[in-house]
Amino acid sequence: MHEMSLTEGVVRILEQQAAQHNFTKVKTVWLEIGELSQVDPDSMAFCFDAVTRGSAVAAGARLEIIRVPGEGFCLDCAKAVHLASRVEGCPECGGFGLRVTQGGDMRVKELEVE
Repeated sequence: MHEMSLTEGVVRILEQQAAQHNFTKVKTVWLEIGELSQVDPDSMAFCFDAVTRGSAVAAGARLEIIRVPGEGFCLDCAKAVHLASRVEGCPECGGFGLRVTQGGDMRVKELEVE
């Protein structure tokens, strides 16, 4: 489960931001997870609870997951399309000349701190 190591990375980001911006506690984390990112949001939520228990900054923090839909541009038919997978063809023309434009990333979008 690579979500555990991803969650540990998120907690490191929280701790770095706390040191940089002089806050002591994270109350809420808004995490964007793209549909094409190969990250399971439910596994991230489970791992977040486990990993934050040992963090002075993030223990007890609430995780809010924002699911970002997969989108792309098809170079074959020149259309913006919804992408549910990186391995399937264009839903419009079946072509594979697809460029992902949204939904391929995971990022910390916002923090509520004290």
